[in-house]
Amino acid sequence: MTKPGSPLRRFGAATIALATAFAVAACGSDADNNAAPAATGSHGTHTSGSSAPPQPLRAGERFVDRKMAEAYTPAPPDGAVDEYRCQVLDPGLTKEAFLTGTQVVPENVAIAHHGIVYAVPPGGAAAVREQDAKTPGPGWQCFGGTGVDGADVEGDEEGADPGAAWVDTWAPGATETLLDQDAGFKLEPGSLIILQMHYNLLATDGKPGGSDRSAVRLRLKDGTPQTRELETWSLDAPTDLPCAADESGPLCDRAASIADVTKRFGPEVGEFADRQVEECNEGGVPEPGDTQSCDHEVQEPVTVFAGFGHMHMLGRSMKVELNPGTPKAKVLLDVPQFDFDNQRMVKLPSPVQVGPGDTLRVTCTHDAGLRKQLPQLKKLPPRYVVWGDGTGDEMCIGIMTVSPRKS
Repeated sequence: MTKPGSPLRRFGAATIALATAFAVAACGSDADNNAAPAATGSHGTHTSGSSAPPQPLRAGERFVDRKMAEAYTPAPPDGAVDEYRCQVLDPGLTKEAFLTGTQVVPENVAIAHHGIVYAVPPGGAAAVREQDAKTPGPGWQCFGGTGVDGADVEGDEEGADPGAAWVDTWAPGATETLLDQDAGFKLEPGSLIILQMHYNLLATDGKPGGSDRSAVRLRLKDGTPQTRELETWSLDAPTDLPCAADESGPLCDRAASIADVTKRFGPEVGEFADRQVEECNEGGVPEPGDTQSCDHEVQEPVTVFAGFGHMHMLGRSMKVELNPGTPKAKVLLDVPQFDFDNQRMVKLPSPVQVGPGDTLRVTCTHDAGLRKQLPQLKKLPPRYVVWGDGTGDEMCIGIMTVSPRKS
């Protein structure tokens, strides 16, 4: 999701804004996938962790381990079962470094839906420290981003610090992906890390599910003038999934569902479903159905190294295509059987060059019938599913790890 001046542009968008919810970055998942296989398995109870031993250090690399300062017990807003909580971690950098790999280790996987790692440049560090100090308890609540003015996700909001970026996400099944190329996310001295954990209490019937004290292992190297700087591109599409034919209830109305999302997560998240439709659909009209897509036009030349697909528990399949319907068409990411408990970053068989005028299309298919099959979702009332931060809501994001290049 983008705005004018960013490396991507949506077709037909008059005013373009970035995603405010979930994004994933390059160096944080499967260690050995070199193609784009299907994620297999059933949409089962979420129990996966990220406790796999780290891969060996490569020449010039070092590990820096950081853990939440203290354990936190999630406290979702009234009427909700989801909370996003941000914690500040200091990597202690006194000189420039490149982040070449990240491993998020959630302590309490029963309540951990996903975790996002953000890198905050030195210019945003004071705002982050101030936010942490003024909020009671460990960290602060942060729906829709880091929740810190001037230190949010790159391009995420008008006025956001353009140097801030997401650099990794843990999701069920993820461990650590290492690129073969000399590349990483550039971190300046004084940079901070924000760990945003999404906690969900569906598995505990909305009751406290215990505390969590997650950790992050950073893989750093000094880099050289030849080291390529990585960026994360988020390609989203709307979610407009009606209730199944045999379902009914007040939330089966689209407007009522959006009002419910707004109540739980705030107006910025609540407005996002309509904004997506305006920017992705011809005429700005919702197209209810299982499958949705959106085209994004590339504005700057980059090399694409890896991809990651994210949906929630009603997700069935996902695909990211380059220049679909043309002689240059290529599938960059194909997940024909999405499994929430097996979300993995996938390295492309070989890097792909894209440039101005190219199109990246993301397509997702969801299935309302899964709501009756999954233990967590059986407890929720039927609803017209739109974009939202909760586990019972949905998303469609293709995350691509790229590096800028000269034309």
